[in-house]
Amino acid sequence: MGSLQLVHLTYAGSGKESAQIVFGPELTTIYGASDTGKTFIVRSVEYMLGGAQLDMVPEADGYTQILLGLLLPDGSPLTLVRRPDTNSTHLHREDLRDLVHRPADAIVNSVHNARSKNSLSIHLMRAMGLNEVLIRKNEAGGTRSLALNDLVHLSVIAEDRMIAMPSPVLRTGTASTRTAETSVMRFLLTGEGDPSVDAGPNAGQRRVNKGQINLLDQLVIDLSAKLESDEPERELKDRLVRIKIAIDEQNTAYRAADEGHREAVRERMTHARHLAELDERLAEVSDLLGRFSLLEDQYRSDLERLVMVNEAGSILGYFRVGTCVFCGADPEHQQPGHNQQEATQLHIAVQAEATKTTALLNDLLPTIADLAREQEEIAQTWQAAKNDLEALDELIAESEGQLAPLREGLQELLDARSAVERDLELHARIAELEDKRSRLDAEGAVPATRPTEYIAAQVVNDFDSVLQRTLSSWEVPAVDNSGYDQYNAEIWAGGRPRAGRGKGVRSVLHSAFTTSLARFCIERDLPHLGFVVLDSPVVTYRQPVKNDPADPDLPDVRITSTVVDRFYEDMLAFPGQAVIIENGDPPLGVLSEATTYNFTAADGRSGFLP
Repeated sequence: MGSLQLVHLTYAGSGKESAQIVFGPELTTIYGASDTGKTFIVRSVEYMLGGAQLDMVPEADGYTQILLGLLLPDGSPLTLVRRPDTNSTHLHREDLRDLVHRPADAIVNSVHNARSKNSLSIHLMRAMGLNEVLIRKNEAGGTRSLALNDLVHLSVIAEDRMIAMPSPVLRTGTASTRTAETSVMRFLLTGEGDPSVDAGPNAGQRRVNKGQINLLDQLVIDLSAKLESDEPERELKDRLVRIKIAIDEQNTAYRAADEGHREAVRERMTHARHLAELDERLAEVSDLLGRFSLLEDQYRSDLERLVMVNEAGSILGYFRVGTCVFCGADPEHQQPGHNQQEATQLHIAVQAEATKTTALLNDLLPTIADLAREQEEIAQTWQAAKNDLEALDELIAESEGQLAPLREGLQELLDARSAVERDLELHARIAELEDKRSRLDAEGAVPATRPTEYIAAQVVNDFDSVLQRTLSSWEVPAVDNSGYDQYNAEIWAGGRPRAGRGKGVRSVLHSAFTTSLARFCIERDLPHLGFVVLDSPVVTYRQPVKNDPADPDLPDVRITSTVVDRFYEDMLAFPGQAVIIENGDPPLGVLSEATTYNFTAADGRSGFLP
């Protein structure tokens, strides 16, 4: 069987520096920092091989042509030229690597359409000798032509599909296309297409049912686009049960923590009121003490002045006989006892005032002492209440710290429950629509012969051996008994389906499946594009710390270089063409033998697009 080879991917535009990747005939590695256009390269290859849409990045502004160079099975060159956001591809039967101005040898529809007789898919499938291959499209045995996107899906793997839950075999994941998707896998492993069977509705039924089927298809697509999760319905139901149990447990823990928080707040309010009362009384006592202290100082000052008057009277002779110090009368002019009477009256007055002031002071001092004791007691009580209040504040802060994650966790669980319930409702609606479509599609179908539905066990066993050999050569742990379950269209490894593993293992299993399928087909001269493009095949894989079946997404701890190194060593011996997109640096041996591109500013090329 003939195969294709990628030659180059080029972005060109008038007045723009071309952005180009030249692919090696064997292994090409493109590595470097994130957000440098590596995944955009994969998306661009998909787009040029019949993709319906390409989300352009800001750096692509001004580029008006995308060129994909190919080598056809007969060795002749072919350049595909397509403008962004168009559905026409210009074919040039020569190797062009710059802005194209010459007329095309042919212009074809980019996206495959069963009704179109002039598409890129038909042109390339004819070049590979696969233009007459038919595959089953429904359970009734109806067939359609093999399309290019059936093969691109199994060869060009973007990062989001690398870690996605659906099987690598399934392209859309909808029930209406499952038969065709598994039939493509059967064709690749056996090289045998399906016979043409008149199993569809008759002409009259097709005219009646065509509009209904198209409408149902569009409804299914619209509803599928609204699904937030790619998990199967059964896993969603199981997850809903687990979420509801977790919500009940979270509610119980939240109510207990909330009641403790409320009790602490109530107790704090009581302590705060008590502390406010103490503050008020302490202010009153402090004010009284201040006033009484001033009064005490006044009394003592008065007593000191009275003592000073007594002392001054004695010194100045106020109490001696002679010229009257009060009226200035000489002794001969004084009445008998005049001087003594005046002195005695002053002395008595001073003594009386001192006695009264002393009595007042003696009455004041016990009051001051009582107030001082009360102030000290209130201060001690206030400090104790303050300490209690601070302890309660710490308790409240701690309880609030416990409530916050509980509240957030509960909200996350409620949001998750709502999302799962919405998805389950959509699944139920999709199932109803697909059931109606299936009945319409198969109405009146009476196949003359029952087409072969399953792959022979020996063929599956041979493929399983290649897959197991690939995983063993990569030294991936805990993936014994790996193989393809054709009845469920799923990959199994280590006794568990790929969908039940963590995203790191899912990416490794997807990479191993894609490369093993290509190796199986190439070595046996079976149909295949002849190349694989893998975006981040091992970047998310980390060495597991423990095997916990209950938690397949258990966070990994230590990155292993073993799987990465063995992966690249194996890809150096890959029999076809391989393009590997990774963030991390490949081993030195790969850098010396493969075609490599390092997207980093250090060597002058910061990314794919200048």
